[in-house]
Amino acid sequence: MDWILEPWPWYVSGPLIALTLFILLYAGKFFGMSSNMRTLCTIAGAGKTSSFFRIDWKDQKWNLLVMVGVVIGGFIASHFLTNSPGPDLQEKTIAKLGTLGITSAGEAYLPIELFGKEAFSDPKIIFLLFVGGLLVGFGSRYAGGCTSGHSISGISNLQLPSLIATIGFFIGGLLMVHLLFPIIF
Repeated sequence: MDWILEPWPWYVSGPLIALTLFILLYAGKFFGMSSNMRTLCTIAGAGKTSSFFRIDWKDQKWNLLVMVGVVIGGFIASHFLTNSPGPDLQEKTIAKLGTLGITSAGEAYLPIELFGKEAFSDPKIIFLLFVGGLLVGFGSRYAGGCTSGHSISGISNLQLPSLIATIGFFIGGLLMVHLLFPIIF
């Protein structure tokens, strides 16, 4: 059973993702997590104030189930299917993050300094998380989808806008990590 506690190799997880996308494509569905936010807002009644939210949310029940599955699957994987508390990082990366005040690198999947209970008492961290959430929300709406929708589903459907959006996601990520992150911290 030790094999289940190790990360799955690409030749197992890749075909499973492809099989999932093939099933969704065959069923006429498109995978993406950001569309769940629109569905949740519609359920909460946002359609009363904006035509964007006037959709039949019942058509998206399957995608809400995917979202619930991601949360439950993440919980099961992190609590029961891992023998490591954090990702394997190079020593150089751990040292670099340490100079930025992230001392939990390599010991936790999410930096405790940003996502631990103590972080929510720091107004700077709360502000950064709030602004980051707004930017991600705006960006995924402006791009017509999120990274999972474009990078996995859109590219597998050979959609040029998804390829362009994915290139933009990578460029934005590189700029954030190499230029903005050191300035912020």
